[in-house]
Amino acid sequence: MATKGLKAIAPVPTANDFLDIVLSKTQRKTPTVIHKNFKISRIRNFYMRKVKFTQDSFEEKLAAILEEFPILDNHYKLALGQLRTARHLIDQVAKDYVRLLKFGDSLYRCKQLKRAALGRMATIMRRQKDPLAYLEQVRQHLSRLPSIDPNTRTLIICGYPNVGKSSFMNKVTRADVDVQPYAFTTKSLFVGHLDYKYLRWQVIDTPGILDHPLEEMNTIEMQSITALAHIRCCVLYFMDLSEQCGYTVEAQCKLFHSIKPLFSGKPVLLVINKIDIMRPEQLGATDAALLAEITAMDDVKMVQASCYSEEGVMDVKNTACEALLAHRVETKLKGSKFNSVANRIHVAVPKPRDDVVREPFIPEAVQDRRKYDKDDPDRRKLERDIENEEGGAGVYNINLKKNYLLANDEWKQDRIPEIMDGKNIADFIDPDIVEKLEALEREEERLEAEGFYESEEDMFDSDDEREAAELSKAQKSRLISQEKSNKNYPKLPRTAGLRTLSEMSAKLTAAGLDTTKIQERAQMLAKAQAALRKRKRDETVDAEMADEGGDDDGNEGDWMDVDGDRDEDTPKKKRKSETGGAVTLKSTKRVPASNRQVAGLRDATQVAKAIQLRNLSQRHRNRMAKAGEADRAIKSKMATKTFVCWKTKRRQDRPEIAICYIFSLRITLLPSSHLIANTIYPSQLKFKSKTTKSGNNIKKNDTR
Repeated sequence: MATKGLKAIAPVPTANDFLDIVLSKTQRKTPTVIHKNFKISRIRNFYMRKVKFTQDSFEEKLAAILEEFPILDNHYKLALGQLRTARHLIDQVAKDYVRLLKFGDSLYRCKQLKRAALGRMATIMRRQKDPLAYLEQVRQHLSRLPSIDPNTRTLIICGYPNVGKSSFMNKVTRADVDVQPYAFTTKSLFVGHLDYKYLRWQVIDTPGILDHPLEEMNTIEMQSITALAHIRCCVLYFMDLSEQCGYTVEAQCKLFHSIKPLFSGKPVLLVINKIDIMRPEQLGATDAALLAEITAMDDVKMVQASCYSEEGVMDVKNTACEALLAHRVETKLKGSKFNSVANRIHVAVPKPRDDVVREPFIPEAVQDRRKYDKDDPDRRKLERDIENEEGGAGVYNINLKKNYLLANDEWKQDRIPEIMDGKNIADFIDPDIVEKLEALEREEERLEAEGFYESEEDMFDSDDEREAAELSKAQKSRLISQEKSNKNYPKLPRTAGLRTLSEMSAKLTAAGLDTTKIQERAQMLAKAQAALRKRKRDETVDAEMADEGGDDDGNEGDWMDVDGDRDEDTPKKKRKSETGGAVTLKSTKRVPASNRQVAGLRDATQVAKAIQLRNLSQRHRNRMAKAGEADRAIKSKMATKTFVCWKTKRRQDRPEIAICYIFSLRITLLPSSHLIANTIYPSQLKFKSKTTKSGNNIKKNDTR
C-alpha cells in the first residue's frame, strides 16, 4: 500500500485505455525497422524484444494497482485476485511465444508469432473490463475517506454525543466540522491537523458513543471503537457536567469505565467541557464522588475548558501534546533498543587526587587587557572608540602613521617633503657615494695586479662555492636544458629510491648485511651490457661502411676515421661532401639493447600473432576520402525493380545472331522525396547474346 495514504492511489484505467497505454509504449520504446535481408537471429531478437517489453509493461501497470490498494477483507479483493491471475496468464503467454520465436525461420513467421502473442495478451486484458471499472469506483470511494497516518502524533476525541467534541476540534485545528445542537451530528471520522513545537499533529474527531454492549453498537459507533483500539494516541474523553447533552453525569462516568480497557497503554485526559455553565466545584456530592473516582486513577489527568468562551482551550491542547510526548519518550526508554544502546555507552568521571582547591589563574596583563568599561577612565581605548569620536563610519579614516617605528615618536606626524634642496626626495643619494665607488675600484685593481683572483683558494669563502664553481659550462648548460624539458614533470621521479644493484648493495652493506652475491650479480650484468653495447656498435659501423663506402671490389669508399675524434660510446666518421671540398663529422645513432615492442613474447610466431591482433584492433585513418563506417548512410528499404529491354541489332556478317542489351533502372526513395533514377548503360554491362535459327523471328526493337 502507498505510504502517503488512500488519496495517493493512482486512477485505474479502463481495459481499452490499458491496452492503448501498453501498446503505444511498446511502439515508442522499441525499434520499428526490420528487413527481410537481415540475419534470422537479428529478426528473432527484434520480435522477442517486443514481446518481452509488452509483458514487462503489463507487469508494471498491474503490479502498481495491486500494491497501491490496501489489503482489507472486503469485496474488492476479488477484483484484485482477478488482476493477479491476469498478470500470471500474461507472463505465461509471453514465455510460451518467446520460446516459439527462438525457432522462427523467416521474417513472416516471426511477425505472425509476435502478433499472436500481443493479441492473446490483449484478449486477457479485455476480459478484465469489469474488475478494472469496479476498482476505479473503489478508489474514488477510498479517496473520499479521511487520511489517517497511524505512525504520527495523534489526539483522539471521544465521549457521549453532543458534549462539544467537534467544537473543540474546530477551535484547535483548521478543520471545519459541522456542529449542530442535536446528537450524532458527526457520523464518521474527521481528521484535522495542528502544529505544536514545530511538529505536525493530527486530531481525530470520533462519533458519539452510547453506553451499551459492543454487540449492540452500530457502524457509526464502531468507527470510534476501532480508532481507539488500533491507533497509538492520546485520548481526550469529553464530559458535559451541565447535562445539556441529554445524558447524566453518572451515565457519562459509566461509559468511561466501560471503554477504559481501550485506553491501556495510552495517556488519558478527562476534559470537563462547558465550564461556563457548570464547573466541577458546583456538582452535588454523588456526582462529585463519581468524578473523583475517575481522577483518582494514576494515568488520568483532569483539565477544564469552554469552547464557547474559549477558556482553557489552549491549555487542553498543550497539556495533551505534552502528555503524549512524555509518553512516547517513556515508551522508548522502556524498550529493548534503548537498553542495547545504553549498554554501549560509558561515562567516565574523573576522581580528584587530593582535597586542594585549584582556582583558575588569569595573569594580570590579560586581566588588564580584558578590561573594557565605558565608565572606567583607565580602560583601554579601542579603534572603535576613536572612530566614534571622529565622526563614525564613512567619515573616519584610520591613521597609519601612528605605527611608524622612528627614533622619536614626535616625528610620526611630520609631513614628508617631496622636494628638498632643489632635488626630488625620491632621488636623494649619499653625497660621498662617488668617492666610495672610486675607492672600491682602486682596491679591485690592486687585488687583480697582485694575483689575488688567480688562486682559487682565495676566491671562495666556503666549500659549497668552490664545488659549485667546479662545474663546467657544458654541465651547467646540460642541467639548464634538462630543467627546461622536465618543467612539466614531477620533481621526484615515480621510482624514487634505489634503482641500481650498486646502490642497493651499498645501502645493505651500510646496514650490516652481506651483499657478496648482489655485487657479483651486478658485475656480471655490467660485463654483459658492455659486451652487448660493443657488439651493437660494431654492427652499426659495419653496416654504414657497407652502405656508404663499400663497392663490389671491397674498397672502403671515400671516408676514413679521424684519430682522436672517435669515442667508444659515440663512434664518428669523417666523410667528404658531394662538392668535394668540405669534410664533416657524422655520428651514428645509439641502437637500443632490446626491442621493447617484442619484450615478453616467446618466439617469432607469437610476435607475428601479436602484430596481427594489433592491426585488427587499430584502424588506420581513411586517407582516400572514402565512405567509412562512421559516415551516415541512408540505405534503400525499397525493392529494386529492373526493367529488361531487349533491343536487337543484327550483325553484318552473321545475320542470324541478335545482340540483346539489358537496361536496369533502380528507383530509390530518399527522405526528401526526390526521385533519383540511376541508369546502367550497355557499355557498363556484359552483353547477353541470343542465337536464333532464323533471324526473321526477332524483330527490331522487340520488347519482351
